[in-house]
Amino acid sequence: MNTHQPPEIAIVESNTLTGIGLKAILEKIIPMAIIRIFHNFNGLMDDTPDMYAHYFISTQVYIRHNAFFLPRKRKTIVLGGGESHSFQLSGVPVLDIHEPEDELVKNILKLHQHAHPHGNYGKDMPSTPPEMEHSCALSAREIEVLVLIARGLLNKEIADKLNISLTTVITHRKNIIEKLGIKSVSGLTIYAVMNGYIEADCI
Repeated sequence: MNTHQPPEIAIVESNTLTGIGLKAILEKIIPMAIIRIFHNFNGLMDDTPDMYAHYFISTQVYIRHNAFFLPRKRKTIVLGGGESHSFQLSGVPVLDIHEPEDELVKNILKLHQHAHPHGNYGKDMPSTPPEMEHSCALSAREIEVLVLIARGLLNKEIADKLNISLTTVITHRKNIIEKLGIKSVSGLTIYAVMNGYIEADCI
């Protein structure tokens, strides 16, 4: 049996744009995952529904088919909007799909970490690709800067916190981006969480 089989994730969402957008974000966070979009619950049932590591499902699908999802609520994430915050879905996590991409990424990382506690977290998340391992060794100071970027601090705030000049922070940031090949804050945050530099709850 292959223990390194890529995780498979099912998105059950009738809105095509929502499904495609979420798939793109998940592919960025878990690049080796196999992600399938189903436009309705029957499509998921026609597949092999229990092979999936996670289900991202619309609120309507959850309400109509909770007999299936309740026993699997540890793997289930309901895609809600602002209106669904008012009703708690029997302890099933809700992801607000109307949030900006950076917030969505952070919330998906947090949900993933809660679903895989005690060492299982990260098992199906990527580590540094082998070809990058030698080129992207960050210095201790660069890791400190990366962690503060992931926590949402601005360059000036990082300089104050580490007691270094603003120019030094900008230089460190430039070096981090060059070494990792990641320009966006959300991308740097994903890298920091996946490599254990910061807990998802701290971002």
